[in-house]
Amino acid sequence: MLKILQQDPILYFRIVVIIIISITCHELAHGIAAIAQGDDTPQKSGHMTPNPLVHMGGLSLMMLFLTGMSWGQMPVNPSKFRHPVWSNVIVSFAGPLSNIIFGIVFIILLKLNREHPTFFSNQFLYLFAEINISLFLLNMLPIPPLDGFYVFSEFFPKLKSFENSPLGSLALIVILMGGFAATLGTISELFICTGLRSSFSECWQIILR
Repeated sequence: MLKILQQDPILYFRIVVIIIISITCHELAHGIAAIAQGDDTPQKSGHMTPNPLVHMGGLSLMMLFLTGMSWGQMPVNPSKFRHPVWSNVIVSFAGPLSNIIFGIVFIILLKLNREHPTFFSNQFLYLFAEINISLFLLNMLPIPPLDGFYVFSEFFPKLKSFENSPLGSLALIVILMGGFAATLGTISELFICTGLRSSFSECWQIILR
């Protein structure tokens, strides 16, 4: 991230802003779903706010500025859910769902912007779509503490034995440090190019504008 800051400050600023907005909305989606399922913990904890400091915290924001990696948190109490299984699935999936919705919406906006240019840059719209699709794919991995783990573990109960296991954290570190993030980016680009009905080369021309 610091290299991007040196080479292209505008790109750096766009990435930071998009990630902050995306994670904040992701956590708020969890909160809204939890409240709908009977849990008032998000309200009582003061997390139903658009303030990214509340959801991400200082350390997460600092890591974002330095490395591009960040995270958020929405406190919930599953014991208050109306349904022990489906409520957990709904609340867990709500965050990634917000990301894929963002991704689809911004692909549509990017397509419209190419045909009828506005004051938004193609790069900003492209990045918003790519980052959110990548966040969706990452969060849906069945690895604790990612949302996908809590979704899939309700359908495959044997996975629950890994919830407090260090293997989950180790697997997540390996994924993030082992170049898998680049794979998620490639899948996201393919998704965007398919939505735009463009080739990879055309997509690269879009992001450079």
